[in-house]
Order: sequence, then C-alpha cells, then structure tokens
Amino acid sequence: MTLTDTLGDPRVAAALDRMFAEAARDDAAFARLATELPGDFTSLTAQEQADAAAPIYMPVSATGGQLLYNLVRATRPATVVEFGTSYGISTLHLAAAVRDNGTGRVVTTELNRDKAAAARRTFAETGLDDLITVLEGDARETLADLSGPIGFVLLDGWKDLCLPVLRLLEPHLAPGALVVADDVVLEGLQPYLEYVRDPANGYRSVTFPVEDGMEISCRL
Repeated sequence: MTLTDTLGDPRVAAALDRMFAEAARDDAAFARLATELPGDFTSLTAQEQADAAAPIYMPVSATGGQLLYNLVRATRPATVVEFGTSYGISTLHLAAAVRDNGTGRVVTTELNRDKAAAARRTFAETGLDDLITVLEGDARETLADLSGPIGFVLLDGWKDLCLPVLRLLEPHLAPGALVVADDVVLEGLQPYLEYVRDPANGYRSVTFPVEDGMEISCRL
C-alpha cells in the first residue's frame, strides 16, 4: 500500500515554512498598522479592513493547520469551504488533505485582491491549484450561489462576519458536516459562539485548545 502525505511534499513544506516565517512578523505589522490608520480600525468597512491589513498574514497556527488536515482526512468531505484565505496557509492544509483523500475540492474566499493573487501563485507553485477555487470579494456575495453538499467549513475571516457566513451556508451543510472557527478568544466571535453552542440551532459544539482556540461544531 502506498502512503501519501502531501504536507510532506517539498513544494508544500517549503511554502508553509516560508509563510509561517513571514507571519511571525505579524505583531510588528499590526503595530505599524495602528500608527498609520487615521482612525479606529473597527470603524472601517470589511473591505477597508482587509485592504489595510493586506501585509498581515493572521494565519492558523502550525498545530491548528495539522488539526485541520487530520479532520479533513478523517471526514473525507466532497466540498470544503473556507472563509478567509489570507495568503493561503490554512488553505494548503485543507487542500493537502483533499489531495490525500483522493476526492473533493476546496472553495476559499478572500476579500483583498493582493492576498488572493499571492495565494493563487502559491497554490500553483505547490501543485494544489487544481483542487482550489479562490473566490475574490465579499464572501456573503461570492458564496451565495455555492451548491452543496458541504462537508467541512473553516471560518477564519473577519470574526463579526463568521455568523452571517455560516447562516448563508447552512442550507447546504451535509448532516454531520464539521464547522471550525478559529480564535475563540477574540471578542468579535462571541455572537457566532453563542449560536453554535445553543443546541436549538442544530450543532454539537466543542472548543479545542489549540493556540487561541478552535470551535469545532458538528451539524446534527
């Protein structure tokens, strides 16, 4: 039996090493952003926030990426949807799992044009671009016509938009679909967490203690 591990592919490993190294400078980039903005960051529109934060990776952690890979390998979803591509760190983990499953696709969304272009280049360089569709623009619009069934969702874009994006995708979620939200410690994610933690809304939810926390919710 031949074992496959696309995360170990030299092209994928090199791309992840490079991007994680660049992302390690995010704190300094955030500090510069705070001094350069004329006003309060939270008062900007989602597009303005995305454009202002274009140099910042805001990635999942390396451990979080490994968790995503394992979850997709285990559940073998036909369609994986990601809200918040950034430069593509989490997308590579998702697509590597899809590749190793031998079936499925990844649909990912990014609001900033420069990040979307950079991610597409990386996906081509790693040989995973045939599995990934990058939708550029507001996810509430670009995902509106997406058909199901969706078996796995990663929500890692702007936290105040996670709940609206989930509600948009809900009619297409397969029974047993997993929905993962990153950074449970961030205040903007609270409305989302209250929603998925309420059994009346059709989820069984658990917080997984990796970095800033991932909320893993099963669609019942």
